[in-house]
Order: sequence, then C-alpha cells, then structure tokens
Amino acid sequence: MTSIRSDAAARRAQLLDAADAVFGEHGITAPLELVVARAGVGRATLYRNFPDRAALIEAMLQRTVEKIQAHAAELGERDDALFELLAGMARRIVRSPALADYWRAVDQNDPPIRAARERVLALMAPALARARATGLCRADLELSDLSLISSMLGAALRGRTRADRARLAARALDLLRPGLAATGAGA
Repeated sequence: MTSIRSDAAARRAQLLDAADAVFGEHGITAPLELVVARAGVGRATLYRNFPDRAALIEAMLQRTVEKIQAHAAELGERDDALFELLAGMARRIVRSPALADYWRAVDQNDPPIRAARERVLALMAPALARARATGLCRADLELSDLSLISSMLGAALRGRTRADRARLAARALDLLRPGLAATGAGA
C-alpha cells in the first residue's frame, strides 16, 4: 500500500513539475496535453490527480506555499530571515513566471488565493517581527506591506527570459533593501 501511495505522490509531483515548466514556457493557458507529454504520463493520470486546470493551478499554488513554509522553517530564528524570504520570493518569480503572473492577476478574494496569501503572510510574520525587534528593518514595516513588496518584485515578470527576470528581480531587491532598512541599519 505504501508503494502505491508513494508512486501516486511521485506522479503528482511529476505532473506539478511538468505544469510549472510548460506554463513557464507557454503561459498558464497552455494545452494540458503539453503537461501530460512533459510529465510522461497518460491523460487519465492528469485528470485523476487534477480534475481541471483550476485544480492543477491551485495545487501549484499550494506547493509554492509549502516551499515558503519549508524555507521559513529552514531559516529558523535568524534575524535576517525576512530578507531571505523576500529573496526566495524573487527566485520563485524568476523560476515560475506564469504562476507568479497568475497569482498577481486573479481576484485576490478568490478563496484559494486569499487563503494562500494569508498563509504566506502568517509564515512571514515571525520573520518580520524579528527584523523589527533587532532593528534590521524599519519599525513601521507592516505585514500588509509584504504584499506590496511582492507586487514590486513581480515587476521582474517583464523580463522575456529567465536571465532577464533574474536581473530585474535582483535589481528590485537592491532597490528595496535600503527602503526596508531601519534608519542607519545595513540590511
């Protein structure tokens, strides 16, 4: 039974990886047949795991939130965790442009989107509190400001290639860091 479950989990991850690659190359509306071909599975496997495109995208968003959670856990109690989480956010925008663009474009009150956004902010709250307490960031930085910062980093989506997006994301971080720093602090 465990082998069957692990095989199913592996196929699900394979489909999510394939969707991320296909959507990154062709956009979020790319034919799902391309996802099936990239994953090397049958169409029935796709639909058994994800009954429609919306379910597939929601699973991709959930996986992104889980990666942020793992990154936050890995950073632990580091004072600079907030800045590392923001850098991780920039890397995800570079690697998964279609998903990042979708995240920005959909109705922010859509229940799965709202839940994901709230969960990400909750994951970042302790890092923000530590950065404020240690003087690494400005005292008036609010949790809601992190959504604005995410949108600013999303401007990297203007890059046509991964290298362009990486350059834009790095520049955005370089410009944002001094504005986030506490007066006189070098974050």
